[in-house]
Amino acid sequence: MANQLNILPTGQVITTALHTEMQQSYLEYAMSVIVGRALPDVRDGLKPVHRRILYAMHELGLTPDRPYRKCARVVGDVLGKYHPHGDQSVYDALVRLVQEFSSRYPLLGGHGNFGSVDNDPPAAMRYTETRLAAIGNESLLTEIGESTVDFVGNFDNSQQEPTVLPAQLPILLLNGSSGIAVGMATNIPPHNLGEVVDGLVALIDNPDLSDARLFELIPGPDFPTGGEILGTEGIREAYTTGRGSIPVRGVAKVEELVVGRGKHRRTAIIITELPFQVNKAAMIEKIAELVNNGKIDGIGDLRDESDRDGIRVVVELRRDVNPQKVLNALYRQTALQNNFGAIMLALTGNQPKQMTLREMLQEFLSFRETTLTRRYNHALEKAETQIHVVEGRLTALANLDIVIDILRNAPDGTTAKVQLQERLDLSDRQADAILSMPLRRLTGMERQSLQTEFEELTTQMQDLRKVLGDRRELLKALKKDLRSLRKKYADDRRTRIIGVEPPKEDEKGTQKQTLLDSSQTSKSKPQSDFSLTLDYEEEAQETVVELTQRGYVRRMAPKVYDRISRSRTDDTSTTALEDADDFGVQTQFTTTVQTLVVMTRSGKAYAIKVSDLPQVSGKSRGTPLVTLLPAAAQGMPDSIAGSFILPEDTDDQYVLLLTEQGRLKRLPLSEFSDLTGRGLTALKLKEDDRVLFATVAQVGEQVVLATSSGRVLRFEVNDDQVPIASRTSQGNAGMRISKKEKIVGWAIATADDTFLMVSEQGYAKQLPIKSLRRANTGELGVQAFQFTTKTDALIGMVAVLPEALVFLLTNENHLARIAVDSIKVGAKDGKGNHMVNLGKSEQIISVSLPILLSDRAEDEE
Repeated sequence: MANQLNILPTGQVITTALHTEMQQSYLEYAMSVIVGRALPDVRDGLKPVHRRILYAMHELGLTPDRPYRKCARVVGDVLGKYHPHGDQSVYDALVRLVQEFSSRYPLLGGHGNFGSVDNDPPAAMRYTETRLAAIGNESLLTEIGESTVDFVGNFDNSQQEPTVLPAQLPILLLNGSSGIAVGMATNIPPHNLGEVVDGLVALIDNPDLSDARLFELIPGPDFPTGGEILGTEGIREAYTTGRGSIPVRGVAKVEELVVGRGKHRRTAIIITELPFQVNKAAMIEKIAELVNNGKIDGIGDLRDESDRDGIRVVVELRRDVNPQKVLNALYRQTALQNNFGAIMLALTGNQPKQMTLREMLQEFLSFRETTLTRRYNHALEKAETQIHVVEGRLTALANLDIVIDILRNAPDGTTAKVQLQERLDLSDRQADAILSMPLRRLTGMERQSLQTEFEELTTQMQDLRKVLGDRRELLKALKKDLRSLRKKYADDRRTRIIGVEPPKEDEKGTQKQTLLDSSQTSKSKPQSDFSLTLDYEEEAQETVVELTQRGYVRRMAPKVYDRISRSRTDDTSTTALEDADDFGVQTQFTTTVQTLVVMTRSGKAYAIKVSDLPQVSGKSRGTPLVTLLPAAAQGMPDSIAGSFILPEDTDDQYVLLLTEQGRLKRLPLSEFSDLTGRGLTALKLKEDDRVLFATVAQVGEQVVLATSSGRVLRFEVNDDQVPIASRTSQGNAGMRISKKEKIVGWAIATADDTFLMVSEQGYAKQLPIKSLRRANTGELGVQAFQFTTKTDALIGMVAVLPEALVFLLTNENHLARIAVDSIKVGAKDGKGNHMVNLGKSEQIISVSLPILLSDRAEDEE
């Protein structure tokens, strides 16, 4: 074996703990990413790569009045001088500075293909050209040479680069910024220049300006792609805390289109504006997918008629379709409406900080005051130097004979310089200026120009000293610069902020509320031809909510439900198999002001207002419940574990959750009272686990769990067996299960109730709950079902109701309806009765017992 190579001499090895070295190295890496790449500086609003691109273009002289230059040239300069990273990352940053749909005020101008809102890639850098945009050049680079900011050496100390650009406008707020660092991220929305400048001027005049007044001047973000912001709650949260969720949606209107030769007309939804950073092509593809999967009904055709003049997506509707209903479905299920997660995080003093709107504005004003002070000090020093030279030249002209005599008799320039200094009491710089002065400056006209220059410099120095000596004068100059830039570059707001108008009665006396423009800043933009009208009900109305076996939901009036119930033949029991159709498994009488809570397999709960459920006349099977959830929660139809109507009184009521791995959790029902659109994480799951069942339970009720092998476990809902857990916990073990079995059902009832067990091969029996001994959670339970064959297994278990029907669904889409009373009550060691004849390879796959939850008054008896 070869000897180990001894690289370090004796005494050079430093012993350190591995975890200490890893911690230190990771922190250094994290801070490098945070400061050097991912987060913008609150002063100029730029990340290092953007700052280096702009400064390199300034050095190349690519001002707005100069011709465009190849982007490859710019990228090469940036890489070679300042930013030693990948060329593609630099080009991507440059492209974003050009794109009008990415930046509210693009800092660069471009020629060529720089991508599109469809996420088309830009052309290669060798084909595209760029130069500084007027606003980028004037607001960031005009003061770069006036000692306003500090410079540092580049990566090899061969060049000097600015640590920050002398921004005259808060670019961070105007264009926004997004970036992911290590352990933190930023996502700042863009704003309107005119509004931000008004807010800055107001803060200069009154540093103690109230939040209410500040938010009037800056009512909210202004996205480059337009769109609409729903309400001000998310904006206020973001502006006051530095973090908030702002709901944004596209602009759509309903039009009548002429089809064919002008005889036929069709209603269509025309989408003209999109939420910020939404991929139009992907959104259209998503709409088509939803239509093909039957999740959105009523769309007959879909096409993209966008051009260079603007966006126009046409969603053509079929006849007799309610446009509002389709539009609501598009808002709910596609990116036409989404949430902008604002995280107002930026670097201040090379430290990341989450700031409020006021803090960002104050940081910029503080920086601008500093740069103005440095600029005026630089101008004063320059004026003092210049006036010193002019004074020397005027002294020479006043003593012209002496100067000529010295120059005629001096043997060389050095001697002449010394004699001038001694005889006329001049400084070294003044003497050099006189010796370099051409003879034409001796004419009368040149003398007058020198005197005028001296007077102008004297006045300039007085003005500069006045500004530097009085902060109020400095702030006046600051406001003057801001207003000048506002006059040049401010434009109208593109994004409207809409709120809810108070209810008004129409001609029929029906109360409605309409989403209308509530921002004074949108006066310049006409309101859309189509305003979204929502039913507004001052009082709760009785309604019926029905959930089906296939995952559909529908809402109907009680009279309609009574008529449908009388016309159904479900009350006729039959053990014969017939072709299965969808059928209701849970029906509840409720009111339109209550809330339906939906629990998904992933452990998240979402709230849906009962009034938002689609109302049907009785013929429609309703809408897939999963499509009413946010897009992030939509998956396969079996992604819903359970649902329940949230009662008005949640005291002493709990939600029980059971997972596939047998974990059980109890949460107070009050946790689900104020659900937002983000939903509520009710259970922390392991990677290979999912929520199986979810329902409401009370203390003292009995829980029976059943496995596919026929074992059952009975325990009581109390603090000892099922303690109340926090939302972040995984719950406790509910029942021990082996790898070859799974939990197939549960029953929650009283000790006097009975539950029904059904096997795959059609055997069934009832079993009283009190026949089982009470056990503890986490135990194995007892064997309660004996199988006729080794290939049989328990497929389901439900709590039974007298005179009810149980529905058995097979893998061949056959259905059998069996009266519960016809199934005998058996013992724990019984095999049960064979209730249905199945085909050769046919098996029972689902056991359902439709339940009716009624809140109607007893006078209906």
